[in-house]
Amino acid sequence: MHVFAVEGLPEIRAGDDIAALVADQVDLRPDDVVCVASTIVSKAEGRQADLDDYEAGERAHSIAERVGELAGEEKDPRFAQAVIDASEELLIDFPIMLAVTPFGHITVNAGIDRSNLPDADLLLLPESPGASAQALHGQLGSRVVVTDTSGRPFRYGQRGVALGWAGLPAARDWRGEHDREGKELTATVQAVVDELAAAANLVTGEGDGGTPVAVVRDWEFGAHEGSEDLFREKEDDIVRRALAAWEGKT
Repeated sequence: MHVFAVEGLPEIRAGDDIAALVADQVDLRPDDVVCVASTIVSKAEGRQADLDDYEAGERAHSIAERVGELAGEEKDPRFAQAVIDASEELLIDFPIMLAVTPFGHITVNAGIDRSNLPDADLLLLPESPGASAQALHGQLGSRVVVTDTSGRPFRYGQRGVALGWAGLPAARDWRGEHDREGKELTATVQAVVDELAAAANLVTGEGDGGTPVAVVRDWEFGAHEGSEDLFREKEDDIVRRALAAWEGKT
């Protein structure tokens, strides 16, 4: 397997054709996996916003005040309102805003970005990363994963995760296969789109690198059953239920 960043891409703006820009820089193969940062998908889809676009409500003011007291600095309630508006639900709103996005991803601040934005204050996640990935897949003819970075419970640091994908299943389902001792696997489902996103993030990096697209080449899914399940359903998520119970007591 070989992973490389796509060099030479310009600053992406609303209306730009990401597929054409990528195709101009690299000769893609049908079995490549093109990992595209959600930031440039959002920019191309016009998902930028300004804080002045939001009128903070009572809950947003309360969140900003409590978080500001904890941080020892003033927090803008308009940002809290932007997170609320971009969320299906806030699992908790203190000491962080942990949001459920409309497409099922759970992340801090609804994934709203405030960096590398020359023309706006905020960048929202794509409205439907799965549809965005499908469109890019159709244009490029290669497999596509739309990526973001996210923190992890119980660990420091961020890693790449998949928000949308097309041309490949989300996961390898090992259930029913056997280990070297002949024991049947009953629980293992490998989230390959997350692993591909993390591999891409190793070469695209963060900050001012300007390389938001990576290509994974010579990787095969293998002779496994595929699964499209990645985001846990509410009733199947014990952590989400525990957070809801904890939030109700705060």
